[in-house]
Amino acid sequence: MHVSLYVADLTATVRFYDAFFGQPAAKIRPGYAKYVLDKPSLIISFVENAGRVQSHFGHLGFQVETVAELDERLTAARAAGLVQREEMGTSCCYAKQDKFWVNDPDGVEWEVYYFHEDAEFNDPRYQAEYDAAGTSQCCLAPAVGQPAEVSEKLETAPMAFALDTVASCAPSSGPGGVCC
Repeated sequence: MHVSLYVADLTATVRFYDAFFGQPAAKIRPGYAKYVLDKPSLIISFVENAGRVQSHFGHLGFQVETVAELDERLTAARAAGLVQREEMGTSCCYAKQDKFWVNDPDGVEWEVYYFHEDAEFNDPRYQAEYDAAGTSQCCLAPAVGQPAEVSEKLETAPMAFALDTVASCAPSSGPGGVCC
């Protein structure tokens, strides 16, 4: 899977995602950065263009394979000051899950979760949030910015994602021979 997002400040974005993904970008060019992740399998790129940054499109996320992996990632995210909210044992999106949320420098919300089992209902403790949002959607993360101390912690407490090697990108035949 490939995702590309517009960002306002590429330097802040790279600093955040180096910590969140636990690895450096595979490619950084003027106004552009790309990460190639093995676990979860994802190629994500960031294009610096503040005028095209969009908010409220929903959220991004990934499912981890074990409770132990969720605990490791949550511990690292806490240490880096990234966690915005934790939800353990919740029934959201008709599934029993343990999860936590982080927000990148442009407010993009990420959900990291472990799926326990399907559920026949959504957790009613979130009904006030749903009502305030004027919808019955689940999986709402708080609309808050990063804590002020995050930028300091990002450099010292990377979030380990137990990733294998970073795949290299062979030049394409596109303009400038750069692939995304």
